[in-house]
Amino acid sequence: MINQWGYNRDMETRKHLPRAILARIYFIDREIAAGKYPNVHDLAGEYEVGTATIYRDIEYMRDSLNAPIEYSAKERGWYYTQKTFRLPARFAAADDMLALGMAKSLVSLYKNTPLYEPAVRLLNDITAPLSPDDNEDGERTTWYEKRIIVPPVPSAPVKPETWNMIVDAMKENRVIAFEYNGYFDDDYKTRLVRPYQLLFDTGAWFLYGHAEERSAIRIFSLSRMKNVSITNESFSLPKDFDYCTQNDGSCFGIFTGEKRRFKIAFNEFVAKDIRDRLWAKDQKITEQKDDEGIIIEFTSTQYDKVLSWVLSFGSEASPIEPPELVEQWKENILELYECVKG
Repeated sequence: MINQWGYNRDMETRKHLPRAILARIYFIDREIAAGKYPNVHDLAGEYEVGTATIYRDIEYMRDSLNAPIEYSAKERGWYYTQKTFRLPARFAAADDMLALGMAKSLVSLYKNTPLYEPAVRLLNDITAPLSPDDNEDGERTTWYEKRIIVPPVPSAPVKPETWNMIVDAMKENRVIAFEYNGYFDDDYKTRLVRPYQLLFDTGAWFLYGHAEERSAIRIFSLSRMKNVSITNESFSLPKDFDYCTQNDGSCFGIFTGEKRRFKIAFNEFVAKDIRDRLWAKDQKITEQKDDEGIIIEFTSTQYDKVLSWVLSFGSEASPIEPPELVEQWKENILELYECVKG
């Protein structure tokens, strides 16, 4: 049965509340249980929703989840009449709750970025009923926290002010100005960019957008930006602004360039590793005779990334096409040989 607020009172469908509502309800539960006496304005401000939304959440918790919520005129906020009350984890689907708990490990990839702390807080709010503090069998309910992990990767810290400026500019489709120390620059230079997207690649964040001074798409590392500001100039997003639609489905990281067809040979020692993964949507793998390895073919716009990938395999990989990749690979091999010679 649907109540006047649009929430379903039935226990089974209650398990399928939208995650945004679920997160907010668990947050409210946590704030009240902590004895903070939160009021609707505090809660609404935290989640950037209207006070009417918080009133709906409170009524739903009280009427459908049997939460003993009362308002204290003295403290000017909500409290539980039963001090030990917490929302049960079972009112959310068990598989969803467990999946969200496991997702906390993935959030570690975003350390040193402004996303990390809010994401951890949100997941902790949702999965709070699974914590050992709230369950007699805490060891079993949180077994995954030390068993499903994401090993750390080298990261490039991002200043919160840089992140926030870019996000605000993207919301309003406004051009940003910043000083940037590019890969081949000796010092910082001023750039004007239409910010299209923020991209994440192996521990670092990048801005993908239209550089005004170059009249072309460029990618900028957020860790090498400073003094970001939003200009008064607005822009319209082009239909083909999405980075993922421009890289032809290859998975070598962040890089933009012209489309090329690649053909690379791998010997039998690494062939299994190559077979195990999807490197590009259109990849084709051909087995060599007498177990001498494989040849992989695919299309990509990520030339520099592919070159680095091939070189990372040392003598166990050799490019066949395109010709420029073969020549550049040879040049790198010869330079390494000169280094070895000393």
